[in-house]
Amino acid sequence: MSHVLAPAQRLNRISQDAMCTACGLCQSFFGAERVAMAITSSGDLRPVIKPGAKLTHSEIDRLEQLCPGTRLEALPEDFRSAQAADDLIWGGYEAMQLAWAANPNVRHQGSTGGVLSALALYLLASGEVDFILHAKASEQEPSFGERHISRTPGQVMAGAGSRYAPTAILVDVLAQLDKDRPFAVVGKPCDLSVINNLAREDERVDRLVKARLSPVCGGYMPPEGQARFLQHDLGLDPKQITAVRYRGFGCPGPTRIELADGRVIEKTYSDFWGQDESQWALPFRCKVCADGIGEACDIAAADTWPGGSPDPKLPEDQDPGTNALIIRSQRGMSLVQRAEAAGYLALGAAVDPDFMDSVQPHQRNKKLAVAARYRGLKSEGKTSPQTKGLRLEPLDRALSSEESQRQEDGTRQRVALGKASEATPQAAS
Repeated sequence: MSHVLAPAQRLNRISQDAMCTACGLCQSFFGAERVAMAITSSGDLRPVIKPGAKLTHSEIDRLEQLCPGTRLEALPEDFRSAQAADDLIWGGYEAMQLAWAANPNVRHQGSTGGVLSALALYLLASGEVDFILHAKASEQEPSFGERHISRTPGQVMAGAGSRYAPTAILVDVLAQLDKDRPFAVVGKPCDLSVINNLAREDERVDRLVKARLSPVCGGYMPPEGQARFLQHDLGLDPKQITAVRYRGFGCPGPTRIELADGRVIEKTYSDFWGQDESQWALPFRCKVCADGIGEACDIAAADTWPGGSPDPKLPEDQDPGTNALIIRSQRGMSLVQRAEAAGYLALGAAVDPDFMDSVQPHQRNKKLAVAARYRGLKSEGKTSPQTKGLRLEPLDRALSSEESQRQEDGTRQRVALGKASEATPQAAS
């Protein structure tokens, strides 16, 4: 197959077209001596090709089948039981269930109800996995996240709470598979799509990855949004910031910034994000995501705020937090049942797609609009991911022709304004 672009240009094109999710796969795939995740001059976390590194077209062909900027794949249907339900918006599921961590401290410290932390704790305690591959706050860049390996309860809880920042948890995922030991992955849906993509070509994935767990994800705050909040709104010197916690210790809990001089600043979730969706600062890739709802996962855990945002009248540290679980596989269903029986998880009422629409309206709206947004990207010559199992065509048919066209035109306008373009990744000096 002939290519107009050189291999390095093809890799950079994913970032240049604003499709990079900063997952870290490139570093694991090529090796850090050739491609390394680095903070660029624009402040983004991107794969940067090392000087003199040689990449081949065959490598890029393979990478494009794995990268969540170029391919998204739902969990295979054979992971589901014959009794599993299907919904146009929410996809396939075994059950939808309210749940929270049975341990009140885990529930309080987690982002919502602490379910993902509780499941990780159970998997380690039961001996079903040797370790958890997930995220925690970066020790080098406090507002960012970094890959975290947990083998103890304390290590799991050190990674509790959402990281609304670039977090490359897959920087050494192939090395983790090389250990030939069972583990679980807790990451964004796009991270778990990589795991599904890998499973198509590497038999070790289905054998070793015992659970694929994710939050329902609305995206993260890009560096310019972080800078606006921390520097412009709060007047802080980034060099003085030693720690940032986005949520947890209540639902959603305070956004907490610690400074080198000992000061602590706490703001609300709404202070950080704004009062409604129209104020959210998100990477362009997140605005056109086909799988924010975690169809790549065994279990996706969602917030349960009516209307999709916290009640401003309720103090954020006083809501104990309740997750809505979308249990997508037989393995996920069994895990929930075992974790409940072992006292790690508490279950509430069963819920349904109508309930999910009511607490995640932005996810519903984006899911319906994705196909039209992808058409807008393609019409402007931009990269858009291939998808499998995500129902983009029937979702598009569920929109009126007028709304579908409006979404396509809106994307084309954003492309014209440069919203879907980034500079070639270069490490900051």
